[in-house]
Amino acid sequence: MTVSEKFQELYRRVDVLAHRVPAVPRNLGVTGLFLCSAYYASRALITHTGGENNSALVFVLAVVLISLLTSGYAYGIAASIIGAFSINIYFMEPYAVFSLSRTGYPVAMLSMVAISCVVCALTARVKRQAMEAVRREKKAKALYEQNEKLNAEKAAIQLQSDRISIRENILRAVSHDLRTPLTAISGSVSVLLSSSEVSDKNLAMLADIKQDADSLIIMVENLLSVTRIQDGTMPLKKREEMLEEVAGDALLTTRRRFPDCHVELDLSEDILYLPMDPILIKQVMVNLLENAIRHSGDTEHIRMRLYREGDWAVVEVRDQGRGLSPEVRRAIRAGEAMPLSGDATRGMGIGLSVCQSIIQAHGGFFTADNHPDGGAVFRFGLPTEGENP
Repeated sequence: MTVSEKFQELYRRVDVLAHRVPAVPRNLGVTGLFLCSAYYASRALITHTGGENNSALVFVLAVVLISLLTSGYAYGIAASIIGAFSINIYFMEPYAVFSLSRTGYPVAMLSMVAISCVVCALTARVKRQAMEAVRREKKAKALYEQNEKLNAEKAAIQLQSDRISIRENILRAVSHDLRTPLTAISGSVSVLLSSSEVSDKNLAMLADIKQDADSLIIMVENLLSVTRIQDGTMPLKKREEMLEEVAGDALLTTRRRFPDCHVELDLSEDILYLPMDPILIKQVMVNLLENAIRHSGDTEHIRMRLYREGDWAVVEVRDQGRGLSPEVRRAIRAGEAMPLSGDATRGMGIGLSVCQSIIQAHGGFFTADNHPDGGAVFRFGLPTEGENP
C-alpha cells in the first residue's frame, strides 16, 4: 500500500467518526481542540527542553491537522492566524504582549499564513480525492452486489424454467404412452359388455373397468391440454360463437358419458355471442360438469347457468354436494396443483388446472368457492368483446 493509499484510508476512518457531528460544531470543535493541544504541547516542550522554543513547528502541525479534518479553507487559515498571534503573545519575550516589532516576526507570521494556505489547498485536494475514492468504492460495491443479485435471480429463473420444461416433457411423453393402451382397454371392455356370454357379476366388474379407463383417458387428455397450452403448441382458434350452443354441446357430451345424471341448464335472456375457441371452452364446461358429477356426491341437483355481467359472459356450474375443502379452495385461487388423493378426488386437480389455463388464455377469470346453501360453485367469465387472432 502506497503512502497516498495509507493517507486515504486514514482519512476515511477519521472522516467517518468526525462526520457523525454536524459540520459547523464539528469544525469549531476540531479547530479549538488542536489549537489548545498545540498551546499546551508548546508549553510542555519549552519546559522539558530547557527553554528551547519549537512552538512554531507545533502550531504548523496543528494547522495541517485542522486543514485536513475541517471543511474548506476558512478554518485552516483562521487557525494559522490564531497560531501566529498565540506564538507572538505566549511564546516570545516579553510574554503576554503583542508586538509586530519583534525581529523576524512579520516574516514568520506571513510565512505561517502562506504555509497554512498551501496546506489547506493540498489537504482539500487530497480530501476530494479520498471522497471520490470512497464514492467509487461504494458505487463499485453496490454494482457488484446488484450484479450478484441479478445473477442469482437469473440462475433461479433458469433452474425453474428447466424444471418446468423437464416436467412438461415427462408429462407429454407419459400421456402419449398411456393414451393408446387406455383407449384399447376401453374399447375391448365395450365389446365384452355388449356380449351376451358375460355373466352379471362379470358385467359389473367390466363396467367398473370401463369407467376407470374412461376416467384415466380424460385425465391423460387434460394433462396433454395443460402442457400444450403452457408451451404454446395449442394456439387459440377464436371465432364468434354463441355460448349457448357451446353449452348445449357440452351438456350432450356429459349426458352421453353419464346417462343417469341430471343437469339443469339455465340460459341467459340475452344472446351471448362472443369470440372464443369453442372446442376449448366446451372442454372447460365438460370438465366442470364431470367434476360436479364425480366429486360432489350429487348427481341430481347440478345446475349450469349462463348470464351476462357487465362486459363478461359468465358460466356458473353449481352442485349441492359436499363442497370444497379449504385446502382445495386455496389451491384453486393460487393456481396450484392440489395434493389430493383417493377415488373421490382423483383427477380433480388436473381437470381444474386445464380449466384455469384455458380461461386465462382467453383473458378471462376463473373462481371456485362454496355456496352458502351448500355445495360447490365454479364460475368463469369470458370477455364479450375482443379481437380474433
